[in-house]
Amino acid sequence: MPVAPLPVGEEKTKHVRSMFDAIAPRYDLVNRLMTFGLDQAWRRDTISALALPNGARVLDLACGTGDLSVLAGRKGYSVVGADLSWGMLTANSSGVPLVHADCSQLPFPDGSFDGLVCGYALRNFTDLAQAFLETARVLRPGGRLAVLEVDAPSSPVLKAGYHVWFDKVVPKLGGLLSDKEAYSYLPRSVAYLPAAPVLRRMLTEAGYSTVGIRPLAGGLSQLIMATRIGTP
Repeated sequence: MPVAPLPVGEEKTKHVRSMFDAIAPRYDLVNRLMTFGLDQAWRRDTISALALPNGARVLDLACGTGDLSVLAGRKGYSVVGADLSWGMLTANSSGVPLVHADCSQLPFPDGSFDGLVCGYALRNFTDLAQAFLETARVLRPGGRLAVLEVDAPSSPVLKAGYHVWFDKVVPKLGGLLSDKEAYSYLPRSVAYLPAAPVLRRMLTEAGYSTVGIRPLAGGLSQLIMATRIGTP
């Protein structure tokens, strides 16, 4: 049976919103199983990459159920969460202030935050270039960006195992525990994610400098870090 093309434009926005509304109740459980629990260590690495002082204002963009928000709060940061999905916001138990928002048009004044984190959401943004422009706008000069995203291992052995797990096992696991259609779409959505050189260029063009991309666990995930241009 032919596979339907990935949605684009407003169709993608609607699809992503409804998909995450549907999987929100069991999102954390499936995430832990998908990554064998490694995602928690990667999320801690993401918060540590901010390297901001106690009390810094941090936006958790596409906050989902709030894992990054909780970890940022434990670091002493003042956190606000924002997400496109009402279902995710309803399932969020982080205790931080929450805002329903589209990443391409954030409802915050310029320079509102010292740092911004985002976990596994870049490929779900309809207009990634515009999303990066908005993150830069709401960060103060010198503010820090730390983004956790999927990747693909470079090692042939790891790469083969990764594709079997991510493309074959994860959709079945998601279908058993949550929503089959959503967890069949998520592995395919990696196609939306630009290669590392393109990501670097997009961030630079949006107003960032010192862009770094670090593979995690041999390339199972990646940590993207950048600094907002300007003097604090």
